[in-house]
Amino acid sequence: MAVIKTIEIDEKPVTFRASAAIPRLYRNKFHRDIYRDLSKLQKSIDENDAENSSLDTFSLELFENIAWLMAKHADKDVPDTPEEWLDEFSTFSIYEILPQIIELWGLNTEQQVQSKKNTMRQSGK
Repeated sequence: MAVIKTIEIDEKPVTFRASAAIPRLYRNKFHRDIYRDLSKLQKSIDENDAENSSLDTFSLELFENIAWLMAKHADKDVPDTPEEWLDEFSTFSIYEILPQIIELWGLNTEQQVQSKKNTMRQSGK
């Protein structure tokens, strides 16, 4: 079961979707582990602030890729590359958007754990 959230970016509503397919889609598209990348991004955000941002280019690219993939997963009309998608916006703050994407991913993960627990209870395990 997927979790969906709409976030306003550059005064435009953007829908993001998190589901069990995201780790596989991310791995296939970017050859990386989304769990590690989200953890790295969370740590980078915690160590920096919007006024004195010192996030490296690699961290920003990780964020853009994850955001694009979750937007594309929600809406097939989203452009086929992160670059084309990002071109739709003037600018937006990673400090405003990333925490919401991490929250969305957390809700999805929590829902998957609950589903597994319920399945195990029903099967008597």
